[in-house]
Amino acid sequence: MSGRDGYDTFRIPAVVAVREPGSGRDVLVAFAEGRRLGKADHGDVDVVRRLSYDGGCTWSELRPVADAGPDTLGNPAPVAVGDGGRLVLLTTRNGGDATESAIMTGKVAPEDGRRVFVQSSPDAGATWSAPREITAQVKRADWRWYATGPGHGVELTAGPDAGRLVVGANHSVAPADGSTDTGAEPRHYAGHSLLSDDGGETWRIGYVDVAGDGTHHVNETAVAQLPDGTVYFNARDQKGSAPGNRVHAWSRDGGATLDAPFEEVASITAPPVQGSLLQVSGDAADAPLLMASPADPRDRTWMTVRTSRDGGATWSDGYRLSDAKAAYSDLVRLDDEHVGILYETGSTTPYEAIRFTPLPVTSLTTD
Repeated sequence: MSGRDGYDTFRIPAVVAVREPGSGRDVLVAFAEGRRLGKADHGDVDVVRRLSYDGGCTWSELRPVADAGPDTLGNPAPVAVGDGGRLVLLTTRNGGDATESAIMTGKVAPEDGRRVFVQSSPDAGATWSAPREITAQVKRADWRWYATGPGHGVELTAGPDAGRLVVGANHSVAPADGSTDTGAEPRHYAGHSLLSDDGGETWRIGYVDVAGDGTHHVNETAVAQLPDGTVYFNARDQKGSAPGNRVHAWSRDGGATLDAPFEEVASITAPPVQGSLLQVSGDAADAPLLMASPADPRDRTWMTVRTSRDGGATWSDGYRLSDAKAAYSDLVRLDDEHVGILYETGSTTPYEAIRFTPLPVTSLTTD
């Protein structure tokens, strides 16, 4: 609930399931941005976490994962690595007074612009290493805005790239020489993937979506691995041409390149907002892939979980959790029959609380 533990607002949820070393019990690790001074995306923002040992019924006290003082540190993108309780977390930082618009228009000094960090936990989220900067590995010189995730990344478990960590990310580019653009126009947004082949120690850029074509403006990309090993990306189209404000793409080389550029998702309608993905366990080609987002194209409301049986090509109308205001989300597997969704919601605005709801898979996949 917002307004507690010294924070005005909690936003940008992410959640992963891991197994606690020693005990072997399942742990849910939930992350969010703790915004101390208000609802704005900039300002004094920390990354915080809570743990659950009973499938999300009860949660531990709030604890900081990373605190950058008066700066903004957010966009948590966690990845569960192996089955021994290890977690890797990517975050993005900027000066507390630096707004997204100022960064996109090049009015912010490099040290106050968007910088990328990684840290890890060996014990299912109980303790964490200090954030370590990896900006030079993952951000090109002409990129201005930058965001990891938000939402969980994946460790690939099938195909020749098994063991690779894949995280969705996005950036903006500087206008071309001679352009009259400021850089804040939506067409300067683009997506890319982040890859690690050594358990999160080092990172590199995978595919890079082309910005500036005026068609799709890829932003806030979620990722899942399909049963055949293909990596699927589903992203927000920020004021682009997709009627339902969602675009998607596939990769058959572990996220290094895309089979084809992002295209509109004809069977999803949503407002411009982040969405989350989860591939339900199973080796069958039609094992359900889930996608969560608000479903009202005019407003951030009607949190809905949709199902695809064909690897993201088409989607169901979905299961609506409620008619309440709702915004960002993340999906997590609880067991063979249940998933959970961590999402922003409220009665007046979507940012009053972050709620966790367990859901039977059968309620989501029944036609």
